[in-house]
Amino acid sequence: MENIGEKTILINDLEVNYKVAGSGPVILVLHGWGSSSDSWTDVMGILSNKGYRVVCPDFPGFGKSKTPKSVWSVDNYMSWFNGFVQSQNLKDFYLLGHSFGGRIAIKFSINHSNVVKNLILCDSAGIKPKLGFKDTMIAYAAHIGNVIFSPHILARFKDGARNIFYSFLRHKDYVKAEGVMREIIKKIIDEDLLPRLSEIQTKTLLVWGKKDKLVPVKYSYVFKEQIKDSVLELLEDVGHSPHVEVPDKLSNIIVSFLTS
Repeated sequence: MENIGEKTILINDLEVNYKVAGSGPVILVLHGWGSSSDSWTDVMGILSNKGYRVVCPDFPGFGKSKTPKSVWSVDNYMSWFNGFVQSQNLKDFYLLGHSFGGRIAIKFSINHSNVVKNLILCDSAGIKPKLGFKDTMIAYAAHIGNVIFSPHILARFKDGARNIFYSFLRHKDYVKAEGVMREIIKKIIDEDLLPRLSEIQTKTLLVWGKKDKLVPVKYSYVFKEQIKDSVLELLEDVGHSPHVEVPDKLSNIIVSFLTS
């Protein structure tokens, strides 16, 4: 397996860690929420052995990168990533985004289509779920809870109740997050990228695990419908993290797409 190097760079006054392996056409990888470049080392090794240079930064707030001092939005992360791209002097590359990383990859490919050769979205987040009756009632209860827990005497219970509400609404990343990252995840998941998907002009590969419980496979069909020039690859018996569960299969799909 190709050696994977690790480097540190200062982007927008934040110290950022990133991994790099191989030489050849560049594939930039954007990891998911709560993860880091560490989870992509198997795929990096495989792709670098197939003739690609693979670069994977740790997003600010994850891995070995420093945490933002303010509450960032998707646009803030995209701006930071653009700074990273410029620091690496990259002008023509393939962009891969997994889960939360897909959000950033989507907006970056729309705003900077001139530098992205192909887009790869793996179990990508970005579409805000429509609340069913149960979730609507929970959200309403959360709103009522904000009123109920407003009195000072009950204020210390408010955060715990909010954790429960967000957990029911499937935003368990909120419960796990701490400090400013908790406010960031709230801001991130509130943005719906569905109206923007049709703006993607870059040829796109969609890869989805059929057993993904975090971003169910039904969303892959929406991505496929909205992105004009896209192909969809579904993985049997695979969940939300194909790069960890089936790194060889994922890598082969990626190479096949990039060389087609």
